[in-house]
Amino acid sequence: MASPSGRYVIAFNGEIYNHGDLRAELNGAATRPVSWRGHSDTETLLAGFDAWGVETTVRKTIGMFAFVLWDRKSRVLTLVRDRLGEKPLYYGWQGNGSGAVFLFGSELGALRAHPAFEGKISREGLGLLLQYNYIGGHNSIYSGIRKLEPGTILELKADSTEPVIKQYWSLWEAVESGREHSFSGSPAEAVDALDILLRDAVGRQMMADVPLGAFLSGGIDSSAVVALMQAQSERPIKTFSIGFHEQGFNEAEHAKAVAAHLGTEHTEHYVTGEQALAVVPKLPTLYSEPFADSSQIPTFLVSEMARAQVTVALSGDGGDEVFCGYNRYQMTDRLWGRLRRIPRPLRRAGAGLIRSLPPAAWDRLGRLAGYGGAGDKLYKGAGVLARHSVKDLYHGLTTFWSERASVVVGHSEISSLGYEDHWQDSRAVESMMATDMVTYLPHDILAKVDRAAMGVSLETRVPYLDHRVVEFAWTLPLDIKLRGGTTKWPLREVLYRYVPRSLIERPKMGFGVPIGEWLRGALRPWAEALLSEERLRAEGYLNPAPIRQAWAEHQSGRRNWQYQLWGVLMFQAWLETQRRG
Repeated sequence: MASPSGRYVIAFNGEIYNHGDLRAELNGAATRPVSWRGHSDTETLLAGFDAWGVETTVRKTIGMFAFVLWDRKSRVLTLVRDRLGEKPLYYGWQGNGSGAVFLFGSELGALRAHPAFEGKISREGLGLLLQYNYIGGHNSIYSGIRKLEPGTILELKADSTEPVIKQYWSLWEAVESGREHSFSGSPAEAVDALDILLRDAVGRQMMADVPLGAFLSGGIDSSAVVALMQAQSERPIKTFSIGFHEQGFNEAEHAKAVAAHLGTEHTEHYVTGEQALAVVPKLPTLYSEPFADSSQIPTFLVSEMARAQVTVALSGDGGDEVFCGYNRYQMTDRLWGRLRRIPRPLRRAGAGLIRSLPPAAWDRLGRLAGYGGAGDKLYKGAGVLARHSVKDLYHGLTTFWSERASVVVGHSEISSLGYEDHWQDSRAVESMMATDMVTYLPHDILAKVDRAAMGVSLETRVPYLDHRVVEFAWTLPLDIKLRGGTTKWPLREVLYRYVPRSLIERPKMGFGVPIGEWLRGALRPWAEALLSEERLRAEGYLNPAPIRQAWAEHQSGRRNWQYQLWGVLMFQAWLETQRRG
């Protein structure tokens, strides 16, 4: 679409939730009112660029988006991504000399379609995949192709080969600003303010000219979103949840109870193991690059179910990162408080002693003492003992293949993912939250939901990532977000205004599937073929020895390598689709 003046041409993906307000501002400020052709937010953005310029317009927006803009006058190409990274955007130079081209797109498949695309696999990107089960930072699985990071603008002049990248919004600046302008009211006043702000954020995201609903797990985050939606709707909101017959993975009963209390039009579906397994072959093509958070399977299934009735679904993602919801934040802080009292040489010696015996030997000794799986637990403990700071400890606890250099052939280490310089040991819990918000949230959680939903043509919206909510949350002192050991306290208190506490208070349950058991059962032949020593050696990307050892130990039950193996398998399955495609 071109701007009213004809100067700008845009390719846009996303939603601007305050575009009505921006139109009113443009109409009020213009010497001549804009001659609107339609009602789209894309047209609103373009009129804003004409009136205010690109960066000023972007700063005024509330929304999720990735867009590319061509300025016909200055001959500058501009790439922009939303503040928290809800929408993806890849870019990079491919080809040589006069044949070099600058490629960009929301999916790597779009870049691969170009004749100049080289498709060389990045060993650094592969190392990050095995480390985190996602590829973080600006990296991708391909050499020379990057992700535009959240909250940034890239500009490339027509006569230049070097793009200029700058931030228009920074999570770290929001953290510092929140600390400097800390909320001064009482905890009860904080809950009042959050209720008003969340109601506005949810209300804006409910605006749609297509059928709309919400994911509902019955947990705090999704229940609060649905409660605020239903409070603003004259009709029952459509809600969706999936259940598993395995009780350790099933939240459908809780979701049903919340839906009944709120009066939503609820749809639930209990998934069989066969239905979940049937998703696995689809995963390599759903995601632009290899991605290995196994909750991608239920995420796809709930998206597929919702798409049968709605075109847009609101999600409760982001609540844990924004309001301090993960138990690992407190656990890591407490664990380091105990470990730091033990001299590091003594801790290193203890870790060395544990590793002096193989896990199988510890298993045998454990069985004599009546403990099963002792080897796996002790080896994990050895990794904890060897850590030298709370940052190092948290990094270790969120890492899967710690010895990436021994697994990835030709691996070279990424020097930094950008969060290390901002870490403060004196504010360890907040540092963990902020680190997750710039790493795990955009590159795992949001990528998982966006790609799974887009795979069935469903648009997802995430109210907790309205940047106003994020900025407000960082003004709240930690002892309000984490009050008396209760995680997400202000969000819980908002929810309890709409839903009885008794329906919500229960142990936190992950949104996952029993991958470990499947790899020993129904998925074993598929995995065995992808992990064969001959295949790994011939492909030349992964060293077979540590992978085959992990596979054997997992099959015997000596150690649980499900997450490490899933990362390798997702790469192998993705690689197979590249060869076929």
